[in-house]
Amino acid sequence: MGFGDYVSTNTERDVAVKERQVTEWEVTNRRRCQEQALLDRYRDLGMNIDDATTVVNIFAKYEDIMVDEKMVQNGILSPDDGEKPWKKGLITFGAFLVFGSAPILAFIILIPFTRNDTHKFIGACILSALALAALGAAKAKIAGQNYALSVSGTLFNGALAGFAAYVIGWVLRDVAGLED
Repeated sequence: MGFGDYVSTNTERDVAVKERQVTEWEVTNRRRCQEQALLDRYRDLGMNIDDATTVVNIFAKYEDIMVDEKMVQNGILSPDDGEKPWKKGLITFGAFLVFGSAPILAFIILIPFTRNDTHKFIGACILSALALAALGAAKAKIAGQNYALSVSGTLFNGALAGFAAYVIGWVLRDVAGLED
């Protein structure tokens, strides 16, 4: 999971670098067209023609600023604005390690107390729900969201993913011809 996040973030940054090169070329070689596109965008946002023209004329004096503005207009962050790929990968790996260990941890904790697999499964579900609730609360705190909505949304998504994994495992067990 962490390596996947690293590769994904790295790819996003590579795409942003390539897009910046293309945008720089367009601003250099098709300046009038790019200025008109910015003018149209500002007019669509509600600026009157005089103000929009003034803003575009100012941006036209500064090529780097005009390139940045075109990148934002196209919905692409500057390659320098993104997070570091290794950092995102490490955070994802750590979160997966901590929160993803809840189901197996329940089985390990319950070994001395019961041999009943149903009890262990219920314990894994409860510990997983607690881990998901903690993850939802952390998300709410970081993003400044409503705690109840964040926790319930995270629990719902986790329950849906867990149910899907359980069904897929059940089907594959039958396909593989494994017995209980």
